[in-house]
Amino acid sequence: MTSDKGIFIQNIYYMLSYAFQILKQEDYKHVAGEKFDKIHDLFAAILEKGVARQVKQGLYREYVPMQEDLSVMRGKLSINETLRLQVQREQKLSCEFDEFSEDNIYNQILKVTIYRLISVDGVATERRQALKKLIVFFSNVKLIHSDHIAWNRLIYQRNNRNYELLLNICYLVLNGLLQTTEDGNYKLISFSDEHMERLYEKFILEYYKQHHPELSPEAPVIDWNHTEAPDPNMIQFLPRMKTDIVLQKGDSKLIIDAKYYGQAMVKNYNKETLRSSHLYQIFAYVKNMDTKNTGKVSGLLLYAKTEDEVFPDGKPFIIDGNSIGAKTLDLNQEFKNISKQLDDIVVFYFQ
Repeated sequence: MTSDKGIFIQNIYYMLSYAFQILKQEDYKHVAGEKFDKIHDLFAAILEKGVARQVKQGLYREYVPMQEDLSVMRGKLSINETLRLQVQREQKLSCEFDEFSEDNIYNQILKVTIYRLISVDGVATERRQALKKLIVFFSNVKLIHSDHIAWNRLIYQRNNRNYELLLNICYLVLNGLLQTTEDGNYKLISFSDEHMERLYEKFILEYYKQHHPELSPEAPVIDWNHTEAPDPNMIQFLPRMKTDIVLQKGDSKLIIDAKYYGQAMVKNYNKETLRSSHLYQIFAYVKNMDTKNTGKVSGLLLYAKTEDEVFPDGKPFIIDGNSIGAKTLDLNQEFKNISKQLDDIVVFYFQ
């Protein structure tokens, strides 16, 4: 089984399937059984099935603002533009109106991603051919420049919910592309740590939501434990304590901070140690959640295992009455073993 940055590519698919439940539908089942040599071939396979499914249902449409010079009135008249036309002796009206169109940002992102995947190495020939057939259905959609996409402005609702997975895959693809300066072709770089960190966090949270709902998995923001009323002019400068995963059983809570780093440990005076910033962070989370100092709130730094010779994987420390631990999750093995590692954490802390 081929790996990318030390992780079985097949396991990246499983992680995606937890983060995006749509991958567990019938259309994608055969993708789970395929073997992929390149991570972007996996992305191409997911897009091929997802976009084909969307084409059958009909591409998402929404009202898009338009402006055209017309012989008859439509929508709202643009006075300045109409006057300009009259000065030029053109017998037309400049009209502004909304058109229910498939030429929107969601389909534009799909088109530019398919276009890129067709042009790169690392995508199987049969997959490229399938994508070429699909891009024909985007003839009425503009080909935009990927650098101008405002990803944080995309909104998903009932009518375009199926696009969430597809556009997240597009994000991973488009942010992993480098354009060569020689012949204008595209070259794919490795799946970045930034991409993997986000996926790693979401995967762990969704895993626990599906397999351990009794622990009420969530990712809350922890409030600072102010012992006195804070200065309203200063409180804005406090950092936001957004957790990755919190599990709870009765009064006992476990805060998991998922870390995907090339190196989990750092060398300090020829000695391998935990990263101090990570330890301070999880300690701050624990102490500000355990406002009554009960000791029933624990913290765990959960690192994705790297190829380092030394990695954290022992019993937790008891610091100021609270359990603070660090473990590694080995993603470079069969998924059933990854599942067991996550279940063992539940057994250790709650049973």
